[in-house]
Amino acid sequence: MKVRNLVSKRYKETPADCQIASQALMMRGGYIKPVGNGIFTLAPITKRITSKIEKIMREEMDAIGGQEVLFPVAMPATMWRESGRYDSIGSELLRFQDRSGQDMVLGMTHEEAAVHFARGLMDSYTQYPFMIYQIQTKFRDEPRCRGGLIRVREFTMKDAYSFHTSQEDLERYYKICYEAYNRIYKRAGVPEVVAVASDSGMMGGKVSHEYMLLTPVGEDTIVLCHECDYRANMEAAPCIVHGEPGEIAELQKVPTPHEKTIEDLCAFLKIPATATCKAVVYQENLTDKYVVAFLRGDLDVNETKLRNYLKSEIHAAEITEDSGLTPGFIGPKGLPESVRVVYDASLKELNWVATGANETGMHYIGFNIPREMGEVEYVDIAKAYDGGICPVCGKKSIYTSRGIEVGNIFQLGKKYTETMNMTYVDADGSLKNPIMGCYGIGVGRLAASVCEAHRDDYGPIWPISIAPWHVQICSLRADNPEVAEMSQKIYDELTKRGVEVLWDDRPVSAGVMFSDADLFGVPVRVVVSPKGLKNGTIEISTRDKSMNEKKEIAEAVDFVYDYVVSELAKLDCRL
Repeated sequence: MKVRNLVSKRYKETPADCQIASQALMMRGGYIKPVGNGIFTLAPITKRITSKIEKIMREEMDAIGGQEVLFPVAMPATMWRESGRYDSIGSELLRFQDRSGQDMVLGMTHEEAAVHFARGLMDSYTQYPFMIYQIQTKFRDEPRCRGGLIRVREFTMKDAYSFHTSQEDLERYYKICYEAYNRIYKRAGVPEVVAVASDSGMMGGKVSHEYMLLTPVGEDTIVLCHECDYRANMEAAPCIVHGEPGEIAELQKVPTPHEKTIEDLCAFLKIPATATCKAVVYQENLTDKYVVAFLRGDLDVNETKLRNYLKSEIHAAEITEDSGLTPGFIGPKGLPESVRVVYDASLKELNWVATGANETGMHYIGFNIPREMGEVEYVDIAKAYDGGICPVCGKKSIYTSRGIEVGNIFQLGKKYTETMNMTYVDADGSLKNPIMGCYGIGVGRLAASVCEAHRDDYGPIWPISIAPWHVQICSLRADNPEVAEMSQKIYDELTKRGVEVLWDDRPVSAGVMFSDADLFGVPVRVVVSPKGLKNGTIEISTRDKSMNEKKEIAEAVDFVYDYVVSELAKLDCRL
């Protein structure tokens, strides 16, 4: 491939709406072209990268017994009504009607399609376990598109579904998939990806893990431990606190005319935030019923935990005059009976707290929850925090980082097979529902994440396993017959040996040529110049600047070939 023929254009300036470095570089390098909000055309250079990622995925899925299928993008709503998700999922699911008026959806995930396909085909225990997978386009009507290919509405995903006759067999295979995913990321050139415990969310099931690329621009918060291997998404991380319980004291109502925030209250009463009880108000989406979450004043609500406890979607409350709530002065005592109250576990050991009195300009001090409210249920609804207690090793060694989710795996249980009536005949002749696992990786997001992890100010530094080409030839003064002839010879010999080569023979300056080469991010660069040929040498360097050598003309091709083969082998890849 010659650069002059490549359907692409490079830009010097970064588009104004770029949010992160990888997005800026991919836009400047002509990798993607926006079509609409969160919808992109992938340019030929990007398609070469994603095709290589897909090849690695196929190899690893096939190696663990996967069978490739292809589910439809558009599906009848009846399949999603069977599972119960048609009504439970919000506006992220794109719904429409076909010309006959039939309700349809665009697949954002394909659990329903997998069960629909397998039921009736795999009806005996002797056929289990099995795994099917696909690499398919999906559509999620994402309200928060960002970062180019990091968060989009239309995307390509590798998703796999395993079916089992026992929980033990699912757990066995889950570990196999876990390791297969680790190999995929290593082979794609991002061994930095880590697996963290996560919340299953709309997918269902009780056990799930996300694969995270740790980076400051990530949209997810990851909770880690300095002392052990504990890692979890903030949504799933328990918040363990031990504080000073304080002395039991008489309940007093005190005037606090201007103290509507925890910070103001602490300053006024000269107490730490750990001695306060904070109220955060929500409403349930379906009923608009008020929910007041109480927690220690120095902590924040983990809304995912709260949703899971309530088994309801929630939103920040709009407090009306007839709500019976007094903003800035809300406390447990004296709330309307219609309000649902949730107490965080951080309050359980506290004998003395300051909290709202549900009266404008008034707070309680010496508030003791068991004494004032009787026996209540305490649940963990708080966010973990830096310096918190690790749930594994028990040390105050928790810290947080940011990450980009590049994959996930779930133990789904019977969530879909029961609702969609998928059964098999067991050894004893009884009908049973299979147990499912689910395993997904976003192809475009992984490509963008690799770019985010491996780049400099000038462009991506693609790992050789997924690079659009292995080698780029830069012909300086391509109008020089000797340069043109030698460049052609190197191109032909490398191509004949299976090396993928991009050749730039445009009549442009060396600066423009090298600047574009940086944006292409090709691992190996071969520079053919009149000066080099006069000296009998070819300049060979790498995009990551780890190597820059001048080789005799006669040995240049062999050197480049051996280098490419060697680097591919390090990532368990080959020509």
